[in-house]
Amino acid sequence: MSSNENQRLSSEPEAGEAKQGVGWGDYIVPVVVFVFCAVVIAIAMTLEEAIPLIVGHSMQPRVFPIFLMAVIAVLNVALIFQIVRSPVSRRDWEPIQTWASAGLLLLFFLLAKYIDTLVALVIVMFMMSIVWGERRIWVAAILALGTTAFIFFSFDQILQVRFPRGLLTDAYYG
Repeated sequence: MSSNENQRLSSEPEAGEAKQGVGWGDYIVPVVVFVFCAVVIAIAMTLEEAIPLIVGHSMQPRVFPIFLMAVIAVLNVALIFQIVRSPVSRRDWEPIQTWASAGLLLLFFLLAKYIDTLVALVIVMFMMSIVWGERRIWVAAILALGTTAFIFFSFDQILQVRFPRGLLTDAYYG
């Protein structure tokens, strides 16, 4: 075997070895995000302006969604720069955590729809922690319960937004 063949063979990835490079698939997510931002901004622009008597010196209803989409678009540009500067390695299969997370999102939907949003948050956060490598059960439980309680009381007491009725929320709201 000549040295050119050895060099060529050593530069090619082995079967199952990760390859690096930017492909067209890397730009699908940023394009979808930009389209989503544009659609939300277009919808927000159709909102009527509130009279000063109602909003006072605060923001108009259309300002927050437009601001949020602008922030997401800027973060999307940063994502594109990151993809171009340091391409991700390619794998034949996604790790099991990816598939388990997708399944847990489906479980969250079903639990939130048919039982209760708070129950769904606790169960899915706990299981997600375990799936992604937390081996201390008590840490995963504290994270799930604490985060859910913080979210619930922040929305209920500070923002004064009620969660949809369910098993626990019925007991809380009466």
